[in-house]
Amino acid sequence: MSRVPYPPARRDDIVDDLHGTPVPDPYRWLEDPDDPATKEWLDAQETLFRSAELEGRDHFRERIAELLRSGSVGTPSWRGERRFFTRRAPDQEHPVLYVADGGGERVLLDPTALDPSGLTTLDSYQPDKEGNRLAYQISVGGDEESRLYVVDVVTGEIIEGPIDRCRYSPVAWLPGGEAFYYVRRLAPSLVPAGEEQYHRRVYLHRVGTSPDDDVLIFGEGLEKTNYYGVSVSLDGRWLSVSASRGTAPRNDLWVADLAASSPEAPELVTVQQDVDAQTGLHFGRDGRLYVFTDLDAPRGRVCVTSPETPGREHWRDLIPEDAEAVLSDFAILDGMAEPVLLVGWTRHAIGEISVHALESGERIGEVPLPGLGSIGGIFERPEGGHEAWFSYTDGITPTAVYHYDALTGETSLWEAPPGAVEVPEATTEQVVYRSKDGTEVRMLVTSRPGSGPRPTILYGYGGFGVPLTPGFSATTLAWVEAGGVYAVAQLRGGGEEGEQWHRDGMLGNKQNVFDDLHAAAEHLIATGVTTRDQLAISGGSNGGLLVGAALTQRPDLYAAVVCSAPLLDMIRYEKFGLGATWNVEYGSADVPEEFAWLWSYSPYHHVRERVSYPATLFTVFASDTRVHPLHAWKMAAALQHAQAGDRPILLRNETEVGHGARAVSRSVELSADQLAFLARHTGLKVG
Repeated sequence: MSRVPYPPARRDDIVDDLHGTPVPDPYRWLEDPDDPATKEWLDAQETLFRSAELEGRDHFRERIAELLRSGSVGTPSWRGERRFFTRRAPDQEHPVLYVADGGGERVLLDPTALDPSGLTTLDSYQPDKEGNRLAYQISVGGDEESRLYVVDVVTGEIIEGPIDRCRYSPVAWLPGGEAFYYVRRLAPSLVPAGEEQYHRRVYLHRVGTSPDDDVLIFGEGLEKTNYYGVSVSLDGRWLSVSASRGTAPRNDLWVADLAASSPEAPELVTVQQDVDAQTGLHFGRDGRLYVFTDLDAPRGRVCVTSPETPGREHWRDLIPEDAEAVLSDFAILDGMAEPVLLVGWTRHAIGEISVHALESGERIGEVPLPGLGSIGGIFERPEGGHEAWFSYTDGITPTAVYHYDALTGETSLWEAPPGAVEVPEATTEQVVYRSKDGTEVRMLVTSRPGSGPRPTILYGYGGFGVPLTPGFSATTLAWVEAGGVYAVAQLRGGGEEGEQWHRDGMLGNKQNVFDDLHAAAEHLIATGVTTRDQLAISGGSNGGLLVGAALTQRPDLYAAVVCSAPLLDMIRYEKFGLGATWNVEYGSADVPEEFAWLWSYSPYHHVRERVSYPATLFTVFASDTRVHPLHAWKMAAALQHAQAGDRPILLRNETEVGHGARAVSRSVELSADQLAFLARHTGLKVG
């Protein structure tokens, strides 16, 4: 294989002095997407990528598309006898929002009908408490800006919107459907330049009035990177407001009695403030306040108290912390003589649901599940009852919705995804290995029957407390069916083992995450699953940072890398996208100690000349407003300059999509390109 000729990229003599450390940044000019030099370089990179020999692309495109023809179905949200849910038919690009009642099903929102180009996505929706009106949020072109609308459920008429600047906004309806609390950013003219994505506030909005007249409820004078949560109890009496600094694993929390103070001026009482814990509240139909918290319980617990005495000194354990399982969800079923509490758990990332007496918390049974997989949220009827709904998926089972009846103790299939697909014969095994410091880490390994080393993709994330749990993946199955192995490492920094597991991989502990990935790779090689020449790593977003660090720390260990929408310049990451909200996860280069953490692994700054790096494909999205593509642009230029070997460094730069949701066809094309690249450079023969 001959060395690839790369597009020229000038190297500027830019060196910053940070806390006495010289920090070179030769490709800073690539931070400006409007610079003609940047555009010329990106065009040349696109030409180079499209000329790459990826023989398996057509095969993977066809097979991934077939597997995604399973479609999808969402768990229902009930309002009386109305239920709201999403479904995607086999040939649809996006899920469609439906409402069902005595008159049957009907479409409330079809993103493709709104925009035949496929660039519009449904971000979220929230019916009012009576099910007569529904607030929904949509984005266009991947920008995730979430314009908010209100629709009349009966007529389908849009009666409100768009209200802009509603990214990541909850909607909390007051009874009657005439008003709701929500979160909106300040207008750009009211904030410093460069801070337009921050400065959120909680408002009260009355349907039919201008959002300019909304009443400011909360957030004035607080941290600019705060995210806010807001909810209102079913009876409309209790308001709760939470505040988190960026993505910090902790929040402040307040409640207000709306029977004793007006919705426009709620008298907020502190539940917790300046406490290093995450806590959420649920106002029960029985008058009790249910507290879901990891305070003094990194794996989570449920406590009870009265809404009149919400402070933690009044909490009583109802479901104490489990020594092994992480508490993920709960639902109250009170339509029987003896009410019960359903509690969702992940035990080493495998889902389970236990049944408890509501009054005492005593465990009295479990909900039968279809297999060893992942459980989605548990939903009950807001007004009470004996039924619950939840989603289930595993490595070979597309996500379906199941129904649990507490009167009979039976679980039954409620709705399967609408498309029938043939999945390959494959099994998933959870293995345990030891990381560099001796910590036990788990890994899910999916393969077809057979033995001997095979081309293998090792995937990881390891951040923000996000757990990697079993689930149906067209990409995984297409790779495994072609003869490869797909491994998912449940690294520190994630949430597989609770909040302490997260903290063991954040801030100054971030190197643990990279060590966990290296150890996973070494385990796969030592046990004969694969070889170094057959081993690829893949990750996106924070997982892109993971594989970026891995390829610079251990270029000898990996044959190929897919690095998608990554963070890679960890010295300047706070200056772009939503970076300033993540310094609670990574640290800030402005703080000397935290700069030292970032400097120790920042992938862009650890590219070295005369090193043979793995074959690397960067995939980025021009409309990504979370992680700016500049990270991958600068890193690709640095690696292309430094590469001493013959393996290619390529950049795939996609337009009109962002960090999150996208049309199915765009997902198919991306996955096909990624798998074809990895197949070529790990020796997987396709077709």
